Amino acid sequence: MSARPASNEKKVPEAFRTIGELSAELDIPQHRLRYWESRITQLRPVQRAGQRRYYRPEDVALVRRIHLLLSEEGYTIDGVRRVLDQEAGGTPATSRTDRSAKRDAAPSAAKLRAVRALLAKALADDLG
Repeated sequence: MSARPASNEKKVPEAFRTIGELSAELDIPQHRLRYWESRITQLRPVQRAGQRRYYRPEDVALVRRIHLLLSEEGYTIDGVRRVLDQEAGGTPATSRTDRSAKRDAAPSAAKLRAVRALLAKALADDLG
């Protein structure tokens, strides 16, 4: 019998994850996880024979944090590195106001549609 769980079973939270399992669990491509490892020094999964990666629970939590900072907070890889350094006691991170300004610098489609609607209304008011 194999010690591996069947594909429909979930591992316990304390179990190590392979890159494939973590990729599937978080819906992040494996190449992106490897890229993050190359750029973010705090992310260092255990590597066994054949360079097979095993992510510890703290690595999984860090990958989730990195993904959140990149996809929802609008940080760049360098920005994520600075935030993680600051959290580890390094250089100061960007303030919340700076992060908000950064997010506003790259407006979402919904924000752009709202601005377009306001401009269209203002133009209609001027003409009418």
